[in-house]
Amino acid sequence: MADRRVPAREAALGAAVVGGSLAVGGALSSVGAAVYFARKALTPDRQRPDDTRILAVDERSVTLDLTVDTQMPGRYGLWLDGSMGHVRLGEVKDVDEERGRVRREVHGVDFGHLAPGFARWNQYYFAGPPDRALRVPTEYVDVTTELGTMPAWVIPAAEETGRWAVLVHGRGARRDEGLRAVKPLRDSGLNVIIPSYRNDLGARSGPDGRYNLGLSEWRDIEDAALAALQRGARELVLVGWSMGGAIVLQALSQSWLSGYVSRVVLDAPVIDWGDVLSHHARLHKVPAPLGALSRSLMGRHSTRRLVGVHSPLDVARTNWVERAAELRHPMLLIHSVDDEFVPVGPSERLAAARPDLVTMERWDTARHTKEWNVDPDRWERSVAAFVRA
Repeated sequence: MADRRVPAREAALGAAVVGGSLAVGGALSSVGAAVYFARKALTPDRQRPDDTRILAVDERSVTLDLTVDTQMPGRYGLWLDGSMGHVRLGEVKDVDEERGRVRREVHGVDFGHLAPGFARWNQYYFAGPPDRALRVPTEYVDVTTELGTMPAWVIPAAEETGRWAVLVHGRGARRDEGLRAVKPLRDSGLNVIIPSYRNDLGARSGPDGRYNLGLSEWRDIEDAALAALQRGARELVLVGWSMGGAIVLQALSQSWLSGYVSRVVLDAPVIDWGDVLSHHARLHKVPAPLGALSRSLMGRHSTRRLVGVHSPLDVARTNWVERAAELRHPMLLIHSVDDEFVPVGPSERLAAARPDLVTMERWDTARHTKEWNVDPDRWERSVAAFVRA
């Protein structure tokens, strides 16, 4: 009978082949996971699901499912019927923890029909064009960009001063996000322009249809600022929320128009995308090496197609704690220590690195970009005082 034992050398070779296959398979699996995480961070959210249930409605209040958001103090909004309606909500009237319910004031139904059913929570409070939401004169304009025209709202000041504010919303947000800032800015004598940028709903897509962490979006904001200059602006104030803050910082760094900028206001800004991406990797239990690999894939020319971007995205260029010495403009940072989406740490470190330029307004309680909602009077006072200085 033939000897069926495998010679030692062949056994070792077989083990090496199997081990190598497992290693290659593991590496491919790691790359796949890193690609998925990177694409998730860079892909626009076209359709956001309803996240709030309306249980009961009466003349002055609405009863909702009790969630982290619905029990927060302050003023908020609800999109109704897939954004076909909108209602403004005020403070919590009572909480029934046993039944999982919360009752809040109703400040007004802007449009649509408020009835039991599903809805979507928002921090905008105000919704729709400024002339309808705020009862202020509003022009509907198109800003010419390298990708084509982009819609924008222009709210003129009561008296022309030559000062303009450019308002930049965050990732996946709408222009409505900037409406909360219109009153203190306009009352301070500033004209306001609220532009769209690439990959917004209803605006032009970028070459890759992906967010670029502010590294390309700043060009659209430069074009909005140029539109303001063409209308007589002599001074610009840039205001950004969340990723809008990252966009503003890139514009200050790369745009020839930065010389016209006098002041900058950033609310819950992304000061360092590396920190934000690491935070979300931890939240989703993505191992740190995979998170680092995803950032590396974004930045390499050879792998940019894997994550779906037209040009490499160098995350290090978005770290303004490291680049703090490059900043030249007085800046107001508004950021909550309880921000669950963009941690406050980089804002605090930037304020510590540049106390000559940066004024830090620390909030608590407020979740991401909801500082105004929790304390609108303080927010408006702080912004008005800063831009008037």
